Amino acid sequence: MELNGERLIAAPIDKTWAALNDPEVLKGCITGCESLERVGDDGFAALMAVKVGPVSAKFKGNLKLSDVKPPNSYTIHFDGQGGVAGHGKGSADVSLVAEGQQTRLSYVARAQVGGKLAQVGSRLIDAAAGKIAADFFEAFEATLAPPGGVLAPAQPAAGGNKALWWVVGAAIVIALIYWLSR
Repeated sequence: MELNGERLIAAPIDKTWAALNDPEVLKGCITGCESLERVGDDGFAALMAVKVGPVSAKFKGNLKLSDVKPPNSYTIHFDGQGGVAGHGKGSADVSLVAEGQQTRLSYVARAQVGGKLAQVGSRLIDAAAGKIAADFFEAFEATLAPPGGVLAPAQPAAGGNKALWWVVGAAIVIALIYWLSR
């Protein structure tokens, strides 16, 4: 499957880039993320608890960044295993463009999944993903807000709230890739 979308983030590009590359920020923003550790200069290892409909599992995943051009773009390659619950692999091309004091994040993602999660159905996956995406954006934007101040709320662009979570969350937990499907 191939998917694409974008999101306008209410933070400058340098601050958005730094947050997207900070394991502690991401871990604190992704629901169910138990660990997220940098592996070398261009990779991460993750452990995340996921429940989609009747399927619950802990997923171990790895992701590797390539074609890194700070603070404008990179490609994320990922693979993960959730035991009998599922597995997946894929990549996402991510780009950031400054728009004044905001940042437009765009992505194109390609993924394949298998196992029980592939059999659950897109409605349950979409509902779980929508909740995870909403929680992620709330936490991510709160992290980027200035101390004692409030940034103007970010406006969703084409692709809705799912875009940024895909970039940071689904790359880590492969089984949730399906939530981007319509």
